[in-house]
Amino acid sequence: MSTITHRAVSPETPHAGDELLSMQEAAAIVRVPVATLRYWRHLGTGPRSFRVGRSVRYWRTEVLRWLENQSNDPQASR
Repeated sequence: MSTITHRAVSPETPHAGDELLSMQEAAAIVRVPVATLRYWRHLGTGPRSFRVGRSVRYWRTEVLRWLENQSNDPQASR
């Protein structure tokens, strides 16, 4: 019989319950081509992203926060 251990998510975890997005999913939310998202990532001006293995991922809340910042101040980077 195997024992399954569940770790509680600590309240300090900023993205608890958040959704991970692929580049394609993030590009669809922002409504830009994936190539544009890649270019912004290269420049460091797009939504915050990170790697999981060989894949680039985005937190949904980070993408939405970045969009909100763009609508408030289009010259803002990150």
